[in-house]
Amino acid sequence: MNKTLDRLAAIETRYAEITERLSDPEVARQPTEYQRLAREEGELKEVVAIAGTYRQGHQSRDEAKQIIADGEDAELVELAQAELAELEEQLQELEETARRLLIPKDPNDGRNAIVEIRSGAGGDEAGLFAADLHRLYSRHAERHGWNLEQLSSSLNPSGGFKEVIFMISGAGAFGRLKFESGVHRVQRVPKTETSGRIHTSAASVAVLAEAEAIDIEIDAEDLEIDVYRSSGPGGQSVNTTDSAVRITHKPSGLVVSCQDEKSQLKNKNKALKVLRARLLDLHKAEQEAKLSQERREQIGSGDRSAKIRTYNYPQGRVTDHRVSVTLYQLEEVLDGAIDEFVDELLAADQERLLAVAD
Repeated sequence: MNKTLDRLAAIETRYAEITERLSDPEVARQPTEYQRLAREEGELKEVVAIAGTYRQGHQSRDEAKQIIADGEDAELVELAQAELAELEEQLQELEETARRLLIPKDPNDGRNAIVEIRSGAGGDEAGLFAADLHRLYSRHAERHGWNLEQLSSSLNPSGGFKEVIFMISGAGAFGRLKFESGVHRVQRVPKTETSGRIHTSAASVAVLAEAEAIDIEIDAEDLEIDVYRSSGPGGQSVNTTDSAVRITHKPSGLVVSCQDEKSQLKNKNKALKVLRARLLDLHKAEQEAKLSQERREQIGSGDRSAKIRTYNYPQGRVTDHRVSVTLYQLEEVLDGAIDEFVDELLAADQERLLAVAD
């Protein structure tokens, strides 16, 4: 039995264990555990389906080889040789499919994504670039039929963003967007630049998986909640009442503020949503840190301080430095056309995981 068959057999054993546990009335009375097992069962179903086909293919190949080795019936041998050639081709395809299915999946890939954009080096110009990135992801969400919900924002005097946080909801949103995390750099002549000199500015992007209540349980006693008057533009009670909310998670030191809504309750709920996502991300990072540096890397580097993409206006090009892909389609990219980058990043990550698995 080869390595792939061994790994498939282990998956089948685990799948049978989960199926049995899901039928246990005691597990059914534990919603959190039941949901976790049901999610795992769903993730393994496709692997189990191909395992049977793959094993049967190996059995048929062994039988054909035996008939050829016996050589007792010339006509039967000829049929077996033809079948063997076909089986070898099918098994090669099944082997490739099985290996890819056996790659450990990120359990968060199917979730909604919470995107945080912050202006970096470059002053007001960096804030305007942060606004450009916000529009880029808004348009990208539209292209995929995803919904975008603004969670929090802070404007700078130029009309750009100091910080903006929003959630993109849709099937596989986090899985498609997670490699957008990092420093995005822009090279262009600012509108305020009279000499025509090109400036370099930056904005950082963090993409987090939306956390569900079953993932992160927050003890109310661990929270310090402050309310205050919104400071940004808003009108009609947004900045005339104490509707803004700042939540401090004392055990981790994480602080989340939200002031976009007129309702204190809505701001609190949005802030809690961001806090849960950050805590899930923190928990994931801690788990990965216990494994190897290789598994922690996100195609080159998972460090969000790393420069990942450059948008060069004079040359009309966008370069992703992790996969060395350059597109001379700046306007299209800024209008949300980033799928070519995303597909290359996902393919590179899959190849890396295949190499690790082998």
